Amino acid sequence: MTAKRKPTGNRKATSRVKSPKPLAKCFIGHSLPGVKPGELTGRLIVIEGADGSGRSTQIRRLVDWLEASGHATTQVGLKRSNLASEELESAKNGNILNRTTLSLFYATDFADQLENIIIPSLRAGFIVLADRYIYTLMARDMVRGLDSEWVKSLYSIAIKPDAVFYLKLPAEKLIQRNIMKNQTLDYWESGMDLGLSLDMFDSFLQYQQLMADKFEEFRKSWEFTTIDADQSMNALNHELRRNVEHALG
Repeated sequence: MTAKRKPTGNRKATSRVKSPKPLAKCFIGHSLPGVKPGELTGRLIVIEGADGSGRSTQIRRLVDWLEASGHATTQVGLKRSNLASEELESAKNGNILNRTTLSLFYATDFADQLENIIIPSLRAGFIVLADRYIYTLMARDMVRGLDSEWVKSLYSIAIKPDAVFYLKLPAEKLIQRNIMKNQTLDYWESGMDLGLSLDMFDSFLQYQQLMADKFEEFRKSWEFTTIDADQSMNALNHELRRNVEHALG
């Protein structure tokens, strides 16, 4: 379920964050009917990164920091729509989805959140924090061999973020963190459906390298900010705070 946050009233700020200046949005491709970009005056901040990069932990800490400063925030992410999240999770558990069905499932999940959470929140002036966005979805699709132009067209309705921060961590360290947290590796995050290797550890390393290579391509064309995630949680959080403050203007 998507967590929604509201303004915290007169809560005392622990650190000062400037109120963002109104900034009109634009769509990556085609705008949605009835949506006027000039009305979307909030901010869309995206944190990208593989499982184990510290992405979700950092978003929770950013939410606490922003709300302590009096900002209204909303969180979105993968598999969080009311329309498709449960069905998508159930289908993935069977490990039987083909690449096109998987892609369309995630696209439906994203479109539902875009229409019902992201756009209304931006219209209300909220800061929307995305725990991954269309870039992860496009990278996964392209790594799995789907046509890049078809994939980009699928997500052309997305709103261009105000900032994208990619938390980069070597695949070897991602393995360590995932094993420590879950005692296993995820079938899909290991790319086992691609037939890269019969060994899940080896497949994970190869798949995550393919994803990292794709994100490097995206960084050049989409102007990501890449952040080294191989540092303490506190140091990483301070670096993200500085970047978010800059994005808020």
